[in-house]
Amino acid sequence: MNTILYDEVPSLDLADFTSGSPEAKAKFVEDLGKAYQNIGFVAIKNHGLTDDKTAALYTSIQKFFQLPDAVKQKYENEALAGQRGYIGKGKEHAKGRNTGDLKEFYHVGQDIPEDDPDPIKSEYPNNIFPEEIDGFEENTLHAYKTLEAAGVQMLRAIALHLGLDENYFDAKVKHGNSILRPIHYFPIENPDEVPADAVRAAEHGDINLITLLMGASADGLQVLRNDGEWIPITALPDQVVVNVGDMLSRLTNNKLKSTIHRVVNPPKDKMNTSRYSIPFFMHPRSNMDLSCLDNCIDENNPKKYEDITAGEFLDQRLREIGLKK
Repeated sequence: MNTILYDEVPSLDLADFTSGSPEAKAKFVEDLGKAYQNIGFVAIKNHGLTDDKTAALYTSIQKFFQLPDAVKQKYENEALAGQRGYIGKGKEHAKGRNTGDLKEFYHVGQDIPEDDPDPIKSEYPNNIFPEEIDGFEENTLHAYKTLEAAGVQMLRAIALHLGLDENYFDAKVKHGNSILRPIHYFPIENPDEVPADAVRAAEHGDINLITLLMGASADGLQVLRNDGEWIPITALPDQVVVNVGDMLSRLTNNKLKSTIHRVVNPPKDKMNTSRYSIPFFMHPRSNMDLSCLDNCIDENNPKKYEDITAGEFLDQRLREIGLKK
């Protein structure tokens, strides 16, 4: 396959896959495969989140991050290694770095009903919700479930592209260890007081299978193209950006590209402004086998990774980025 150097993230309509004709569905799978083998990102519309629900979610998270630090810290439990609740400023850094990113964030995880018989429920800590913000729990859980459902459809398209059964991922991600992460890139009143190499989010690949990112409130997200050029990523208001994570890249022996991306600092005169974004990191169940798929290994593309489960890989990466000691 010839390498395609995209100047912008390709846009696709998820409705072509979920309710289109067989021809539209096949074209969606083809276009998705091309994008994921070349740049690792697509922008998707018809993902299920309405404008009203999106606006309500952003209002909730902005109100939370505007609370005093002492109030936010009530919802930080370091024993959970960042799995739930608030994670304070500078606590996370990119793999291979020591300088913390210029951000704070909040984690909302899988919410399995108490009467559900799935034994995996015992693996997950309970969610933590701030009592000061009306609607925070309702709005974040709605976004979680909506993006999770869209993610299942995206994984079905990916499965078809890989020559697998369309429902290959379904059981692997049911009640998966996914995370909704509202992020606040906080204002810096005096840029000279932060480390010279500190950035909003240093270059990294995501840990998970796929990430669904709701449109950010300001510019800054960039992706590293195959030729070494950084290009900006923006989504229209009705789109989410969906990218390949390291688990999926590993499973496919790098056939699908987990692209390096970053969030750069704004110009110094705008460092005193906030930026918000809300990624949904779609994880499988911890026992999913991430061993490279047989049909992604051949003499021209030998196996690149040792066998590992999703839970083992997540634990390893949480230690590398500073959330787990």
